[in-house]
Amino acid sequence: MKYKSQAVAYWYFAVAISLFGLQLVFGLLSATKYLGPDPLLYILPFDVSEVIHTNLLVVWVLCGFMGATYWMVPDESRVELHSTRLAYAQLVLWVLMGVTAIIGYLFRWGTGNKLLEQPLPHKIAIVLVMLMFLYNVGMTIRKSGRLTTSEGVLLGGLGLAAVLYLPALLHFENYTVSIFYRWWTIHLWVEGVWEMIQGGFLAYLLIRLSGADREVMEKWLYVIVGLVFIAGILGTAHHYYWVGVPSYWLPIGGIFSALEPVALVGMAVYAYSTIRRAGASHPNKLALHWTVGSAVFTLFGAGLLGLAHTFPAVNKWTHGTLITAMHGHAAFYGAYAMIVMAMISFSLPSLTRRPEEGSPLGYWAFWLQVVGMFGMTLSFATAGIGQVYLERIMGLGFLDAQLKIQVHFLMLVATASLFASGVILFIVDFFRYGPRTETNDSTEALAHAARA
Repeated sequence: MKYKSQAVAYWYFAVAISLFGLQLVFGLLSATKYLGPDPLLYILPFDVSEVIHTNLLVVWVLCGFMGATYWMVPDESRVELHSTRLAYAQLVLWVLMGVTAIIGYLFRWGTGNKLLEQPLPHKIAIVLVMLMFLYNVGMTIRKSGRLTTSEGVLLGGLGLAAVLYLPALLHFENYTVSIFYRWWTIHLWVEGVWEMIQGGFLAYLLIRLSGADREVMEKWLYVIVGLVFIAGILGTAHHYYWVGVPSYWLPIGGIFSALEPVALVGMAVYAYSTIRRAGASHPNKLALHWTVGSAVFTLFGAGLLGLAHTFPAVNKWTHGTLITAMHGHAAFYGAYAMIVMAMISFSLPSLTRRPEEGSPLGYWAFWLQVVGMFGMTLSFATAGIGQVYLERIMGLGFLDAQLKIQVHFLMLVATASLFASGVILFIVDFFRYGPRTETNDSTEALAHAARA
């Protein structure tokens, strides 16, 4: 690493992937509850395990975003981080918030607003963490006097993500109003400003890994951000079918949601064309796998599978079924989990003593995760199609329909186990190399002294 303060990224990554592993535990537990008698029914019922599973996703991905930013900003701005103490204090507060939130969910302490279940004290802690984070990053950039486009898009996405969390602080007695504003946070995060964050990391990685022209990359980035804003904001309305808003929102939501994959197609083309033109001479091929994989899997999960059930005429049948889970798992993994693992894989040779080209364990982790997630997506898809037909067309009750589609959950658990094996290998590959604090300059000086 070029700057000593970039070492803080290691600890953010360590926390992030540890929580990723914990998320999988609760995910597998939730899936197995579909297969038969549940011995934990009165201790850890499905609604609690599912809440912990989904909230851990948000916590670990955001932790990964923060760690990746603390790596990227000093490198782009060519200056040490403003305050490593503040970064570590922020991480401690984040971990305390996450741990106490999980314990609270076990005792049914939450708001019940999906993905925003955090009690008010935890939400205030999240706001404090974001303020500390944005201040630290902002002061670093100000100190350097240098702001690249990829850095600016990343910072804009992070800042807007913090602003869009503010509606989650409000409490509405009316459930319809509460759900309406919930989408202002959730949809505009995952199908809006988080894509700016992904785009910023993607541009940074492609410039570093392929040696592509920065000006060309940044022009692509402007196109992607523009499409995200045009389609993502009005595309929020495709959720409104279910909350009793005026009917004119249906065609608006359907049309602009259909345009959302255009940005994702652009992102995939952007990544592929960059590698094709500039080549892949960088030794860190593992990071390149995760980078291009993120762009392609985002197109598949967020783009094509989102489009498959977003139109109102289709969504009225599929909304809230396992079809939604199909789209959600593939989209989150491709767009956000994979880009975090790309940043980890890129920075790890500098943060630890891992070889630059990666290890066989790292490649096994990549392919097991990709194949496992693809299998999980197909399992959710087939189960969801059966559920829609049995429940919403044939009129069977929920439990009767679940018995009919139970066989698909055997495949889900099998492919999820394959995916989990890949995650375990990624975690092992991360922790088997200890962290180091010396910069590239000091490493080269030591090597020179040894030769002398």
